[in-house]
Amino acid sequence: MARYFTEEHEWIDVEGDTATVGITDYAQGQLGDIVFVELPAVGTPVEKGKDAAVVESVKAASDVYAPISGEVTEINDSLDGDPALVNSSPEEDGWFFKLTIADKAQLEGLMDAAAYKSFVDGL
Repeated sequence: MARYFTEEHEWIDVEGDTATVGITDYAQGQLGDIVFVELPAVGTPVEKGKDAAVVESVKAASDVYAPISGEVTEINDSLDGDPALVNSSPEEDGWFFKLTIADKAQLEGLMDAAAYKSFVDGL
């Protein structure tokens, strides 16, 4: 499984034609305590760079952008009852949604783990 990152602090795990999307540990740290997550409905088409979900913390509400285009196939229902999963496990159990990949070429503009770490270190 390959993992990629965006400059907006989303991560995406790619396995075959399916991708899992969430926010990075850095992003959840900047947001603070997560109190609510609004996820897209299954079947919703999402477009690369456009808002796909909303995360609300005690500090602010923030859009979560789709790292690539595709159609939502599954959402993380666990976040309904426990949005703090995004704080405790942002890059594992706190994932937001899964989608079918519309165009694998869109992955080429994303960062790998080393590039993302360098990007965050520069902030």
